[in-house]
Amino acid sequence: MATTASPKAGQSADSAYFARFATILSLFIIAAFMLNAVLGRAAYSYSLVWPHVHAVVMVAWLALHVVQARLATHGNLAQHRRLGWLGAYLTVAVVGTMSFAGIAAIRGGFLPPFFTEPYFLALTQVGAVVFGGLVFAAITRRTQTDYHRRLMTGSLILLTEPAFGRVLPMPMMIGWGEWAIMVIQLVFVGMIALHDRRTIGRVHPATATVGAIVAMAHVLIEVAAVSPMFQRIASDIAGG
Repeated sequence: MATTASPKAGQSADSAYFARFATILSLFIIAAFMLNAVLGRAAYSYSLVWPHVHAVVMVAWLALHVVQARLATHGNLAQHRRLGWLGAYLTVAVVGTMSFAGIAAIRGGFLPPFFTEPYFLALTQVGAVVFGGLVFAAITRRTQTDYHRRLMTGSLILLTEPAFGRVLPMPMMIGWGEWAIMVIQLVFVGMIALHDRRTIGRVHPATATVGAIVAMAHVLIEVAAVSPMFQRIASDIAGG
């Protein structure tokens, strides 16, 4: 029995699975935004800066995430670690530009008609904080590759929300859109859980954590959107 080869083979298969997962989700996110542009639902003519800056930073983060996953799959961990610091800086940029883009859109009145201002504020600000927190957790676990790759994939799953917001019939899902996206994202988490069961015989603790955080993020968005504080802040931003 080649008992010494099995752990390495298992790690390679695990890494390859998450590299494929990252590639598919990243391509989906980019395709959803491109489709939105092709259908003429993206406002390129307005003078807001932050949404465009956020788009550039977001594409850079997605590209780096895929590159990092593939470097890990091919065993190039030295390069993976060097680029990891770039990923940390890009994450800060993603969080910051996501927040500023949301505020700029509210101030400029460029919201989808099916979103209220408090909801859009909660969507962007809570989403930015939860995404940044999950990436930070992944960085703290960078020496434990099984935790690191699952937490990083979880952060990518969170980023599918704006993509689904562009491909789902959101005007017909008012009141239910947030929960529908949550269910889809939890299906992604469930796919990882099935992979865990096949490879390690149980659901990995990081996978369970990601599932809890995904559900929590949607609950926080809904609660924040109806809170007096967010309603007051959104009103001040729109009026300013």
